[in-house]
Amino acid sequence: MTYKQAQSIYGIQGRSTVLTWLRKHGKMDWTTNPRKSTMPKSPRANETPAQKIKRLEQELEDERLRCLLLNRVVDILDAEHGMSLRKKYIAKEQEAFKKRRK
Repeated sequence: MTYKQAQSIYGIQGRSTVLTWLRKHGKMDWTTNPRKSTMPKSPRANETPAQKIKRLEQELEDERLRCLLLNRVVDILDAEHGMSLRKKYIAKEQEAFKKRRK
């Protein structure tokens, strides 16, 4: 029962009266509709394993192409503009850091 229904059924004029009563005695979650709270089924839920594999392989190929493109852009920036965007890994410093932690 919503607070508006309680007001009309029992003839209560003030909204705060109903809200106070609900805080003390009732369930406060009257705003959500249980019918609306269920998530709609995704179109992927009805996929067969073969369809899922095909979709995942396509997504993997797209990510590989994206990675290739971004690496190529970074290479061009390095060559033409002298910008170094790649993370520099220095093995000696890494080993020294590990020794200090021991």
